[in-house]
Amino acid sequence: MSHTPDTRPGGEDELIDKTPATIAEGVDEEVVESNRRTYTHWRWLLFATLAIAYSTFHLVSLNVYPMETWSFRIVHIAGALILGYGLYTGARFAEPHAIGPAGRWLSLASYALLLPALYALLQVFLMQREMSGGAMRIDAAVETWHFGYPLIVATAAAIVISWFHRQARERLSPADLVLMVAALASAGYLLVMYNSPLRAATGTAFAPIGISWAAIAGSLLILELTRRVAGLALVVISAIFLVYVFAGPLLPGFLGYPGLSMNRFFSQVYTDAGILGPTTAVSSTYIILFIIFAAFLQASKVGDYFVNFAFAAAGRARGGPAKVSIFASGLMGMINGTSAGNVVSTGSLTIPLMKKVGYPARSAGAIEAAASTGGQIMPPIMGAGAFIMAEITGIPYTEIAVAALIPAILYFASVYFMVDFEAARKGMRGMRKDEIPLFSKLVKQVYLFAPIIILIAALFMGYSVIRAGTLATASAAVVSWISPNKMGIPSILRALQLAGTMAIQIIAVCACAGLIVGVISLTGVGARFSSLLLGLAGVSQLLALFFAMCISILLGMGMPTTAAYAVAASVVAPGLIDIGIQPLVAHFFVFYFAVVSAITPPVALASYAAAGISGANAMQTSVTSFKVGLAAFIVPFMFYYSPAMLMEGSGMQILRVGVTATLGIVLLAATVQAWFFGPVKVWMRLVMLLGAMFMIYG
Repeated sequence: MSHTPDTRPGGEDELIDKTPATIAEGVDEEVVESNRRTYTHWRWLLFATLAIAYSTFHLVSLNVYPMETWSFRIVHIAGALILGYGLYTGARFAEPHAIGPAGRWLSLASYALLLPALYALLQVFLMQREMSGGAMRIDAAVETWHFGYPLIVATAAAIVISWFHRQARERLSPADLVLMVAALASAGYLLVMYNSPLRAATGTAFAPIGISWAAIAGSLLILELTRRVAGLALVVISAIFLVYVFAGPLLPGFLGYPGLSMNRFFSQVYTDAGILGPTTAVSSTYIILFIIFAAFLQASKVGDYFVNFAFAAAGRARGGPAKVSIFASGLMGMINGTSAGNVVSTGSLTIPLMKKVGYPARSAGAIEAAASTGGQIMPPIMGAGAFIMAEITGIPYTEIAVAALIPAILYFASVYFMVDFEAARKGMRGMRKDEIPLFSKLVKQVYLFAPIIILIAALFMGYSVIRAGTLATASAAVVSWISPNKMGIPSILRALQLAGTMAIQIIAVCACAGLIVGVISLTGVGARFSSLLLGLAGVSQLLALFFAMCISILLGMGMPTTAAYAVAASVVAPGLIDIGIQPLVAHFFVFYFAVVSAITPPVALASYAAAGISGANAMQTSVTSFKVGLAAFIVPFMFYYSPAMLMEGSGMQILRVGVTATLGIVLLAATVQAWFFGPVKVWMRLVMLLGAMFMIYG
């Protein structure tokens, strides 16, 4: 990284290049959030064991001993809730000596709440014995007074206490212990009832009242855990939808509907019509499997290699670190599954280096945010959205991955040229040879790409996604044995522990999104949005698409990509299909805008995360990232006007659209950055903008 003087026999001091072997280290390190507990000793061992058991349970269930579908999904959510409440606090941490009398009173109140929670759990065991003894159903009074009321009181009160009770970072809050027991009781009851003939009664007047109590407690637990791991945005949107269930009959116009009783709604929302529906189906299979895959890659230090490889390949180009950010964030974001998380993992290295070569702080943060967001649309993995799309549409996953190829190339080409033209306009340099790793050394470790190549090959050879993901995970461990970071038993256990912890956020988010999807399907509000789009399409198809774009971005603001797409796919996509748009085009349209909501002001999670690292103003960073990622707001309209963009058409059509759109993207970048082989005047920018629009239209 530096030049060191060396005295030669000739008497002259010469500078010898000290080329670093690597520049990126720690990219694969686990990010510990500010509200995450850091246990020691037996507590660490306990929760590490729980996380390993949780990941192993999924690997075994998906590959060796499959469980009944609903039971598997209930255990999947319950395990995430128990782990989540054990690892994430509901309030800020306190120093051990700073816990005053109020804290002690809250602890006592929490321990008192353990009694009704444990009593509700005991009732589940008694009910299970009664049902296995031949009883057709449980007395409603027992379900209400001995199970429902104790469970709801313990859950609601413990959630409220957890907002105020501050505990030392290495200690488990007693309020969270109550919530862990409540999660167990709620899931236990549902497992008992859904494995009996009473499962068929859900959503009718004959449904056991206990299902509603368990669903209310389960929904509260999901909402609170989502608040802890993903912020308030998704919780607020969920709360608005839940209020709509009971306030909808009072609303005028197209928003009104006949109404549902509390018992009817909650007895049905914790089924495959809602929380156990498509979002949890995907999180419990594909997403958890690819989180385990990502954890194995992290444990074998592949992330470090990806970033070092990007530095060696692109570091010396003008504005080098920015181009490195594009490649590294695309690779990491593809397997990462969250835009903001990707910003934190790669941005901590690339953003300071971008500032070093001359990018302003807001541009450095914006480029990283735009590149990290692009990782979510990068085939073959595409974060997790591709799996949800396959589940909802029934289109084979391989078709979706192929269709995503040209749009992803266009997006990254756009960001690349935005970066390149800005670097040229400002006269920025690349990194010096002595500042980046030697490409010739890194090429020798190119075998570290093998797990991703094996994944792609297995998918296109016709293996199921689960089998392909499992093979890729196993290959990550095998490949590590010929790398400097060999994975032995301790490393494999560490990867399984990391996967169990990483999965909590996405599972909570998917379950919460399932709650919204349940409201949409049970109240029929999605169909009313469809009729609204149909009415707009009668005036103008473009107006209907613009309206669909606004709703998708609005629903996605402040939400992780997976949840944003799941909700938008339920509300907006059916309306687009009704106005005559192909299902693949409609879902890609919605998916893109759900993804780019992470860089769309005023609520841009990826941009805010980047601003935290760069030190720039968060709003300025989000506006700049919106400008850098501008192509992503145009490309979805191209799907509609040129379906060949999604490989729908002949080879010549696909080639023509790909070439013309790429030229249009280059002209668009030149227009925004006011540079094209030199400075560009205003009238030239207008001509290039017009040219870009015509080229993009194809």
